[in-house]
Amino acid sequence: MAHTALRQPAARLGRCLLTTAQSQPRRASTQQAAPSPRLPAASTQQRRWHSEFSSVNPSEVEHFTALAADWWSPHGSSRLLHLMNPLRHDFIRACRAGSDAPAEKLRYLDIGCGGGIFAESAARLPTTAHVTAIDPTPSVLAVAQAHAKRDPALRGKLEYQLTSIENLAVPERPYDIVSLFEVIEHIDEPGAFLDRVQPFVRPGGWLVMSTIARTWTSWFTTNLVAEDLLRIVPPGTHDWSKYINEDELRGFFAGKGWNSPKVMGVVYVPGLGWKEVRGSEKVGNYFFAVRRNE
Repeated sequence: MAHTALRQPAARLGRCLLTTAQSQPRRASTQQAAPSPRLPAASTQQRRWHSEFSSVNPSEVEHFTALAADWWSPHGSSRLLHLMNPLRHDFIRACRAGSDAPAEKLRYLDIGCGGGIFAESAARLPTTAHVTAIDPTPSVLAVAQAHAKRDPALRGKLEYQLTSIENLAVPERPYDIVSLFEVIEHIDEPGAFLDRVQPFVRPGGWLVMSTIARTWTSWFTTNLVAEDLLRIVPPGTHDWSKYINEDELRGFFAGKGWNSPKVMGVVYVPGLGWKEVRGSEKVGNYFFAVRRNE
């Protein structure tokens, strides 16, 4: 999973994430977080935090099924994901820079792996022991599996599973790195989803993700320009109301067994690709990570 359009409220992380979303609608500058179009009722909010949930939405699966065929084309519908992939590794290295070198090679869990762009590249790293990559979209995962078979060096280092996180058993030995790249803004119940992810991260390990801030600027760049005008992103990929702001994520993870939150804002520059731009996490695309308490 990497993108789609579902018209649900943005304030889905629970009460602790409603700080900016509860503000009244107003004319705002592009530096201000945009308010949520509507907020869930209390009964809905309780349902969203129920332990029984599904991270799989049929509309999401249908959308990504349509994108499967050209997933590995550097000029296809996933072009921006290919261009972003090097920054994913840069961000993970930056997060781990202050950590002690592991005694063993790293184990990854890539949730919502799509066609395997990140999963394959992670499996090829000399510091990687194994990558488990999961996705609930059959046609997309079939593309990932077929592409991986082309490289014998990936055998034994990369495993794909057609499943969702709520149906994946927690291993006796959790993962060093759990990644959610371009995933959380497509989840209907992100609070329950992130809670489910936690036991898969070992104490001292990292949960890393990329997503988009909910601002007027991000609506203009991702929905209007990228999808409707330039068509460099397939129409219907993004639902602006489901974007999540960096301060909302910080509030969600506070006091829940995580520490050392890190963020890196990035901007797509036509002709140059994705570039780190300090402070841009407040208005558009960004990486976010937290480390699980030891």
